[in-house]
Amino acid sequence: MTTPPTLDPGQARDRLPELTVVDVRTPGEYASGHLPGALNVPLDQIRRALPALRAAHGELLLVCTSGARAENARGILAEHGIAAGTLTGGTNGWTAHGHELHRPAPGTRTTWSMERQVRFTAGTVVLTGLGLGQLHPAWLLLSAGIAGGLVFSALTNTCGMAAQLAKLPHNRPRPADLDATLARLAQRPSAQE
Repeated sequence: MTTPPTLDPGQARDRLPELTVVDVRTPGEYASGHLPGALNVPLDQIRRALPALRAAHGELLLVCTSGARAENARGILAEHGIAAGTLTGGTNGWTAHGHELHRPAPGTRTTWSMERQVRFTAGTVVLTGLGLGQLHPAWLLLSAGIAGGLVFSALTNTCGMAAQLAKLPHNRPRPADLDATLARLAQRPSAQE
C-alpha cells in the first residue's frame, strides 16, 4: 500500500506501525512533543538525509507543526525521486484529534515552537520600532518592514524570519544527534518483516 500525498490524523494513527515518521521541525520543537516513533530530521538538513530517507524501510510520513514545512520537505524529496506523504494539520491536527504526543523526560530542555518564536521576535521588533519612532520617525520603517514581511510570508506560505531563527544554536541539531537519527532510520525494520 502506498502512502497518499496526505493522511489525516485518524488515517496516520491507524497506519503508524507501518510508517516511518520523519518530523522536520527544529530539534527544540521536536523535543516539545512529537508523534510516537517519529525521527527528527530538520527541514534544513533534509538534503543531507536523502540517502538514508531513500533507503528507509516502510513508507515515509513527513510531519511538522501545521503541515507547511512537511510539504516543503515532500517537494524536496519528490525532486529526488523519493515518495512521501504528509500529515494533514501536522502535530496541531494530531493533538486536535485527541492523539497524544510523546514528550521528553521531565527535566529535558525544550524550546518554543517556531511559530511562537516568530511571533515573539516580530512583536519585539515592531515594539522596538514604535518606541524608537518616538525619537526619530525613520525608526517606524522598522515596524513597517516587519509588517510587510508578515504579509509576504502569508501570501507565499514561506517565512524568512523562521528560516533565520532556525539557524540559532537552540534550534539546530548537533551533528552527532543527526548522525544518530540517520543511523536509527537505516536500522528500522520494514513493516513486512
